[in-house]
Amino acid sequence: MTPAPLPHAPGRTGAARPERVLVVTAHPDDVEFCAAGTVIQWTDQGTEVVYCVLTDGDNGGFDKALPRQSISPLRRAEQRMAAKSCGVDDVRFLSYPDGRLEPCMDLRRDLARVIRQTRPEIVVMPSPEINWGRMPDLHPDHRAAGEAALRAVYPDARNPFAHPALLKEEGLDVWEVPELWLMTGPTPNHWVDVTEEFPRKLAALSVHTSQTAHLADLEALLRDWQTEHALDGGLPAGRLAEAFQVVKV
Repeated sequence: MTPAPLPHAPGRTGAARPERVLVVTAHPDDVEFCAAGTVIQWTDQGTEVVYCVLTDGDNGGFDKALPRQSISPLRRAEQRMAAKSCGVDDVRFLSYPDGRLEPCMDLRRDLARVIRQTRPEIVVMPSPEINWGRMPDLHPDHRAAGEAALRAVYPDARNPFAHPALLKEEGLDVWEVPELWLMTGPTPNHWVDVTEEFPRKLAALSVHTSQTAHLADLEALLRDWQTEHALDGGLPAGRLAEAFQVVKV
């Protein structure tokens, strides 16, 4: 059965399924919390999705007995497995330090490189704005990732004179990203109904056992959050949604 097309925000007119999407996150598991249902819809319809994870999440985890040097490879493995279950085979780690992420020039260059390599029609990324309504969204790495990704999209990836070695030495031509989908921001304007994809989204998030195994009821936590989004987006009772702020570049 052909999946139904993604619902579109008010004012957006029948946009076709994107061919290529890049998802930028600060940590392994961020995409499963915020956007995996939408990713599943895209990949089920044939969209090529690439994940770019800026840190290895080496500051994460709840098990104090686990050797810290084992965290990075564990979290990379969890992210690859979770991505695979959502139809994503290409997961790239930039391995910046977890908890100390800054939108520095090196990070902007590395993100511009990935954008030029993947040439996405949509970049899904954290919002650089503060969302005072939800404390987990205030993690400074999330906002730093959003700010770095925004600067990489505009102006770096589209400017041949920004990070000139990308063009001169690596042969990566400029790319103009048409659209951004911001996660965790304070002003969403687009809600994707992921009710049917929720079991797969939950299963993908559950793969991150280093982060979620201690939670008494992960399903209830996730379901409550997605219900809140659905209500904010005006979806019928009983539906579940992911929320984004869609921005034309």
